[in-house]
Amino acid sequence: MFARISTYRPAPDSTGAPSDDTVNRVLRLPGCLGIYYLLGKDNKSLSITLWEDAEALAGSEQAANTIRSETSAEQHMQILGVEEFEVLIRQLQV
Repeated sequence: MFARISTYRPAPDSTGAPSDDTVNRVLRLPGCLGIYYLLGKDNKSLSITLWEDAEALAGSEQAANTIRSETSAEQHMQILGVEEFEVLIRQLQV
């Protein structure tokens, strides 16, 4: 599994929360396993998308860039960075 983590700075008038349309667009990309959005206390937000494998991660790059740019403009957020990682361990306690 692989992850793409995007870091944003929302404008003061923005919550940084994505629209349902944005979430659905990401989830429809081939190989997408899930998405998390986080808002920190320092007015920084993160999106974490999870991908089946390296090919799905690479194959989603162009579409993800488009979605990220459009969403940032709509939500008045500055994109601070985008990084990709291999997920070494995953475990959720239910």
